[in-house]
Amino acid sequence: MLKIINVTFLTIYCSLIFWLSSQSALPTPMLFEHQDKLHHLGAYFIMGVLAWRFFNDYTQNQKSVFMMSLFFCSLYGISDEIHQSYVPDRDADVFDWLADTLGAFIALITIQLLKRSSVERQAS
Repeated sequence: MLKIINVTFLTIYCSLIFWLSSQSALPTPMLFEHQDKLHHLGAYFIMGVLAWRFFNDYTQNQKSVFMMSLFFCSLYGISDEIHQSYVPDRDADVFDWLADTLGAFIALITIQLLKRSSVERQAS
């Protein structure tokens, strides 16, 4: 049942990002230059957590889960930028993709650190 929940959440979240990328403009006020990079980082941080949960259902090898999750999020980020290049008033931006990948990477590193901390606390 947990596998179904994890794949459902990841699918819905990816669909939400696709839908948002299909919009010509998003209703967010620009408070400072490059604010959109923080939005990308945050969005893909969440995707990184969801991807980790999904891939963790299929292997317990944490290096594999980390790499598959990062690859998935980064590849999705590339596809998202390509998709945006076809949307009026939007364009593809390599720095958006880098922010996407960095957001997922930070999420995955955070998960690893939290897991390590939890194991250390249980050992002591």
